[in-house]
Amino acid sequence: MEFRQLGKSGLQVPVLCFGTGTFGGGTEFFRAWGDTDAKEAIRLIAVCLEMGVNFFDTADVYSQGLSEKVLGEAIRQAPREAFLISTKGTFPFGSGPNNMGASRYHLMQQIEGSLKRLRTDYIDVYHIHGFDALTPVDETLSTLDEAVRQGKVRYIAASNFSSWHIQKSLAISERYGWSRYVAHQVYYSLVGRDYEWDLMPQALSEGLGALVWSPLGWGRLTGKIRRGQPLPAESRLHKTAEAGPIVSDDYLYKVIDALDEVALETRKSLPQLALNWLLRKPSVSSVIIGARNEKQLRDNLSAASFVLTPEQVARLDEASQPPVPYPSWHQRQFQNRNPLPPSYVAPQSAESRGGASPVSSSGSSDRPK
Repeated sequence: MEFRQLGKSGLQVPVLCFGTGTFGGGTEFFRAWGDTDAKEAIRLIAVCLEMGVNFFDTADVYSQGLSEKVLGEAIRQAPREAFLISTKGTFPFGSGPNNMGASRYHLMQQIEGSLKRLRTDYIDVYHIHGFDALTPVDETLSTLDEAVRQGKVRYIAASNFSSWHIQKSLAISERYGWSRYVAHQVYYSLVGRDYEWDLMPQALSEGLGALVWSPLGWGRLTGKIRRGQPLPAESRLHKTAEAGPIVSDDYLYKVIDALDEVALETRKSLPQLALNWLLRKPSVSSVIIGARNEKQLRDNLSAASFVLTPEQVARLDEASQPPVPYPSWHQRQFQNRNPLPPSYVAPQSAESRGGASPVSSSGSSDRPK
């Protein structure tokens, strides 16, 4: 299993991480993901360790603490240092106006709660699960820095932030000499490439490692969804589709068709190809995979055992290329001053969008817009 540096930190993480949102099944929403109990969790974690993955991701809000409890029980089977544990806090946990957000009150309470549920003395990576615009950023970061200094947290990260949320946080950490975010946990998939427009360039510029959640497009790239056929009986989309990203049928099937073509060439499954495609992308430190059972887990873990050719990556890039939003499409026409990262897909031309380009081939503009 390949290990990569997590952002600018000294921490090395495997390129695949096991997400434990399927553990517990304590609410209807999370039962749609899975309801793995402690006995099965022990088996799945043993499979991960066998295949070189020692990184496990959870959150306090997953089944209202049950995921952390099941994971905490499962990791007791080996020394604590054998594992890298990531968890998160911010979303409502219990009732009351102070039992949510990134305030000092809530974070101190949730960090302590996560430590107890996980049965551990420290958390390797602690995320702010979502940006809290009502709490001063310095209050959040000073609380996290204190947790690092106390040894309760090793590294801090963000999740689901906008680029300006991240940039403001990094600036405040630098100003006061506090611990800075080393990673950003983000949604990114072959059918969800919004991460590429602002957050990926920022990650490369600021040294943030991307930890990718829902890499199979909220369950759409499992290989079970087919044109003209109903959803499979076992699919999270039956109960969770409205809570996830919107993907049009035409776009989804275009990507699935391209995956099918590459699958015939490589003899790999669609999930393996979708995961491997992400591992080829700039800034990605680790891709978080889930699994309901051992067979599914082994299949997903095998996604790191091969390398797609540049031509195959390019075909998947082309099939999944969405319309480029403003100002990205304008900036990409000035590439000699806004270079794209290596292996980044070439943008659509202005002509293909139905208009003339304001930028000449030399990269200059007669009339900047």
